[in-house]
Amino acid sequence: MKKNMGGTDRIIRFIVAAIIGVLFYMNIIEGTLAYVLLALAGVFVLTSFVSFCPLYALVGLDTCKVKAKN
Repeated sequence: MKKNMGGTDRIIRFIVAAIIGVLFYMNIIEGTLAYVLLALAGVFVLTSFVSFCPLYALVGLDTCKVKAKN
């Protein structure tokens, strides 16, 4: 898997996931919306840790500044 996410993108995804987690914990979001957002937050955290976004790969987007050495 080739990295396609830059540092800023990873940080933003992690912050958004943390905000969703806090909103769920404080019962500000509830019901089906809460579970959909929690699933999205889980995907954000996972993609942040592996630095790879499958959606970026599909559309050909690459925000990673460091290029792989040949």
